[in-house]
Amino acid sequence: ARVSTVKLNDENMTAQVYLKPEEVSKAIGRGGHNIRLAGQLTGYEIDVFREGVEEDVELTEFSDEIEGWVIEELKKIGLDTARSVLEQDVEDLVKRTDLEEETILDVVRILKAEFED
Repeated sequence: ARVSTVKLNDENMTAQVYLKPEEVSKAIGRGGHNIRLAGQLTGYEIDVFREGVEEDVELTEFSDEIEGWVIEELKKIGLDTARSVLEQDVEDLVKRTDLEEETILDVVRILKAEFED
């Protein structure tokens, strides 16, 4: 994962790592393995933050409107928040997932509705 910024606190042995939203899942790794290993190797307690995200919602929050297998398909390509999906091109999502365009358009419609006030 590509890190944007790191803020170290040597007294408390903590690190705040800021990443672009699409890099977060890579940094954390499956089951948190990557971030845990990085912490063990450095001796720092590492906290990961999404850079520049004002308002975002985890995809799992939409489980009442979007089927679980669809959410899992998006997570497989590193998209775990509403904004991370909305930032993608629909055609690109069709190519990168096993989802049909109609399904992706439904997901985008549901996610966009979350941010309209």
